[in-house]
Amino acid sequence: MSQPEQPDHSAGRAQLSLGIAAARNLSTTTKTVPQMQGLSSRWLLRMLPWVEVKGGTYRVNRRLAYEVGDGRVTFVQEGAAVKVVPAELGELPLLRGFDDEAVLRALAERCEQREYEPGQVIAGQGRSVDHVHLIAHGKVEKLVPGQYGEETRRGVLSDGGFLGGQMVAEEPGTWEFTARAMTACTVLALPRAAYEEVAGRNEGLRAHVRQRRADTARPHNKKGEAAIALASGHIGEPVLPGTFVDYELRPREYELSVAQTVLRVHSRVADLYNEPMDQVEQQLRLTIEALRERQEFELVNNPEFGLLHNADYSQRISTHSGPPTPDDMDELLSMRRGTKAFFAHPRAISAFGRECNKRGLAFDTAELGGHPVPAWRGVPILPCGKIPVSEQGTSAVLAMRLGEGEQGVVGLRQTGIPDEYEPGLNVRFMGINEQAIISYLVSTYYSAAVLVPDALGVLENVEVFGTPS
Repeated sequence: MSQPEQPDHSAGRAQLSLGIAAARNLSTTTKTVPQMQGLSSRWLLRMLPWVEVKGGTYRVNRRLAYEVGDGRVTFVQEGAAVKVVPAELGELPLLRGFDDEAVLRALAERCEQREYEPGQVIAGQGRSVDHVHLIAHGKVEKLVPGQYGEETRRGVLSDGGFLGGQMVAEEPGTWEFTARAMTACTVLALPRAAYEEVAGRNEGLRAHVRQRRADTARPHNKKGEAAIALASGHIGEPVLPGTFVDYELRPREYELSVAQTVLRVHSRVADLYNEPMDQVEQQLRLTIEALRERQEFELVNNPEFGLLHNADYSQRISTHSGPPTPDDMDELLSMRRGTKAFFAHPRAISAFGRECNKRGLAFDTAELGGHPVPAWRGVPILPCGKIPVSEQGTSAVLAMRLGEGEQGVVGLRQTGIPDEYEPGLNVRFMGINEQAIISYLVSTYYSAAVLVPDALGVLENVEVFGTPS
């Protein structure tokens, strides 16, 4: 049986004290400074050693190195048909520097598109090198026999890689490994007969190849640098070799880049609404945070000096299976001495964690600035959301040696600039217009340099999305 409804005695009762809504009119609220969601940890900016660049230009002098042309080839796609960009054939070792567009176009037109299924052999060890294979899409593994007869993987090539660049030489030799498709692959093949047909009508092409062959045959160390003649282990009084250290004639120069904006504040706001917080100061603080975020993005992605674009192709490797595994991270780590940090998108770090969990492994822990961070083999793995994730769910992992003293990666900036507000960042008053709006020019100047190629490595084709269970 339901209870009878109780009467509301408060409905007509007089208020006995001051209400909350009215009391708030006499109180002082406690406020936060303006908050911002677009902030990140910006570990890259914190970890880079910053080098002072007077004059706005930084020149990297190196020992002379003989270019071997181990770059990447670019393709264009029209439906299911794939074609190589003719000028990109200049990435082949013996064609580097050859700029006759008509001849390169003739070679590109003679490339044959071929499709390979996983497990199919593209080139067999010991056979004559009679094709250049340009990998438009897919992964190809290079295999050699191991000490006990088992197959040993020497490396993995992916989109843009190539095999058999020596085919254009007069004596191309034989394949030193077996190339086998790991995934479905689209390959453009240039037959030896097609090359001979074009080269037979162009003596300039043949002369260029002969000269490049002679250049690459000069004595050099395993890094491609011109050799320094030395003697050791001798006895008696033999004639010692004479030598000198040759330098690059055209060293690379990095000019400081800039990120800028004009901050506008109405004079009435700046005059009247500065308690308890300075309006100009808060506007400036948030503007600088946005500039620093853009600065880190440019240091990773800028096509001129961004780290993703400036990693040498010899220092790029592809994942063996898709997600980043401990094996992949070990290989990336082994490619240089003194690696100080890995940088990866948070999703890539998560994907690596899943692979470690599958194997019953755990991250190490390192401490940076009082913060515990995950590490692998003692090297910190730092998040960097500026490293892109493609629509296909792939990203990259960077590994760096840092500092000028270690011939590593360095950040570039100039301090002591006029109206400097922070190192390398200035705020300049631009005046007040007829609408009483005050304008400030906020600028930050920066760049990055890789002192020697093996200072920076990239693990590519990192799948960051987990597979459904």
